[in-house]
Amino acid sequence: MTEHPMFTLIAMLILGYGLFSKLSSRSVITAPMVFVTVGLLISFFNIDLLLQNPKASYVKVLAELTLLLVLFVDASTIDRAKLKLDRSLPLRLLGIGLPITMILGAVIAIPLFPDEPVWALVLLAFILSPTDAALGQAVVTGEQVPLRVRQTINVESGLNDGIALPPILVCLAVLSGEAGEGLDFTYWLGFVAKQFVFGPIIGGLVGWIGGTLVELSSKRGWMNHTYQMLASLAIAVLAFSLAESLHGNGFIAAYFAGLMLGTRTEAIRERIREFGEAESQVMVLCIFLLFGMILVPISLPYWDWRALVYALLSLTVIRMFPVALSLIGSGLNQKTIWFIGWFGPRGIASVLYLLMAVIMLGTEGNERIISVITLTVLLSIFVHGITAVPFSKLFNKNE
Repeated sequence: MTEHPMFTLIAMLILGYGLFSKLSSRSVITAPMVFVTVGLLISFFNIDLLLQNPKASYVKVLAELTLLLVLFVDASTIDRAKLKLDRSLPLRLLGIGLPITMILGAVIAIPLFPDEPVWALVLLAFILSPTDAALGQAVVTGEQVPLRVRQTINVESGLNDGIALPPILVCLAVLSGEAGEGLDFTYWLGFVAKQFVFGPIIGGLVGWIGGTLVELSSKRGWMNHTYQMLASLAIAVLAFSLAESLHGNGFIAAYFAGLMLGTRTEAIRERIREFGEAESQVMVLCIFLLFGMILVPISLPYWDWRALVYALLSLTVIRMFPVALSLIGSGLNQKTIWFIGWFGPRGIASVLYLLMAVIMLGTEGNERIISVITLTVLLSIFVHGITAVPFSKLFNKNE
């Protein structure tokens, strides 16, 4: 253990930040900001473990496990009864806002980076389309933000990760040459259909059956509190693995497993949720640490005015215009619409899909795409982190 400074570093950071975490939750300083900054500082030291490139196998495994746990936990916090009464907002954002965001991101990228392949720019837009509510944690956990808005942002960020994955895989197949001489439309249509059918069905069944078994076993006194908490990891991984083995979308499956969790006793649900949150939080912080140590340094030489312009547009126009368009006629006031549009941070999902692209395509020749995605996520970590608490308080004045 002592031969690997990474473990010592992570332990020190988690303990050190944890000592002031409650104070931090009321400030503009967030955990991702701290861990990315420390990672960037550490990157200047010649530590062998920290000099591995993004293709290191442990990076992908950690990123995938982190994302599926985050999705599971986020979904398990949603009140399904209240969501059924007001599902129109998430459906608008996912069915109208997300596709427009993808298209607009590609349309803006093509003239801005004329030397890059069109499919690479489409991939860039797709990777930056999912949002990450965790970067503005105060928005989805703070009581000052109306429940309807919090749940809308939570559901959108939970599902758009999985929805964006099939088109991202299509782009990767084309760029890597795996799609052959032409795109077999029938094959890819079937592939996308299986992703969106098998993922939710398998995930929902695993979540309902797994949660029901935990409920029954706990009520009969067969299962202790420790294993009730461990069930969060087991159910999330089972849903992901089964869906992937049947060519479904594992991330969507993990989300639906949390959404359909068959545990009704609040105390048991709380144990599952709390342990899952703790597990996923540790992994999220590790990802942001690696992001600062590995992705930011290799991207820095390729940042120029075009990369900055696209990153800023991605966090504003490319996100906020489609959101505003999708929410026309929703009954929300302008302040709430722009609030939802602004809080579309780019985080764990974008980092994971970027790592997936690097592993399949390599870094050579793709430096521009990698650098733009990295810069956008880096800016998002700080601007959305800084604005989460003060912007959330705006609702106190008029709501």
